[in-house]
Amino acid sequence: MTAVYDDLGDEATSDIPVRRIRFTINGAKKIAEIEPRLLLSHLIRRGVGLTGTHMGCDTTNCGACTVLVDGKPVKSCTMLAVQVDGREVTTVEGLASASELHPLQEGFREEHGLQCGFCTPGMMMAAKGLLDRNPNPTEEDVRWALSGNLCRCTGYQNIVKSVLWAAEKQRARTPGAE
Repeated sequence: MTAVYDDLGDEATSDIPVRRIRFTINGAKKIAEIEPRLLLSHLIRRGVGLTGTHMGCDTTNCGACTVLVDGKPVKSCTMLAVQVDGREVTTVEGLASASELHPLQEGFREEHGLQCGFCTPGMMMAAKGLLDRNPNPTEEDVRWALSGNLCRCTGYQNIVKSVLWAAEKQRARTPGAE
């Protein structure tokens, strides 16, 4: 992280509070020295260099910054980075393997669930949180899970269809998951 401070003469720079945290992001163990006020979204984008987590509103209204923390959807623009100490973070970059798309990514492609794509990473992460706890969601379940994510381009119908498509594909891959 880059930090710029006012030059206060001979005042010790060690007075600037820094906290060391350990966390896992998309399966990779990390250590970061951060200011306690740093937001998780900034740690992800600027510190780790993963730009799939989008910054839309900084107020939790849009959901573009949604990631999973210990498997639960969290809006990273209002979570402090120090709160992920000892925890696991998953971003949209962590969904797919190097050779295969995640069913959610396939679903958004197959069902035309995106237009400009700005909200898509947050939508996918909120949907992943839903599918991890409910592999057979109803349309109402999907709409409720995505209710904290805004899209200015679509009417949401294709986004919902995308998530239901992904749920069906995952169930087909997992015997006895119905």
